[in-house]
Amino acid sequence: MTNQQLLKRITCDHSVMVGKPVIRGTRLTVEYILNLLAQGSTVQEILGEYEGLQAEDIQACLLFASLSLSSAAFMPLATESA
Repeated sequence: MTNQQLLKRITCDHSVMVGKPVIRGTRLTVEYILNLLAQGSTVQEILGEYEGLQAEDIQACLLFASLSLSSAAFMPLATESA
């Protein structure tokens, strides 16, 4: 599946989840899926929890996040004095 095909699985609509990017046809935000993965959930666990969700949907979330960050500029976090 191409990147373009994967990205078609992610939509933004101001009437769904206040415009946050979601997996098409669901109210599952990209942020929520990424948080599940960050907390240690596996792809198989997520797929088992949400009927109709496909592995490509999770892959699309990762791609969307990666592309979103690719053009962002970051400033280092302030460090505390020792």
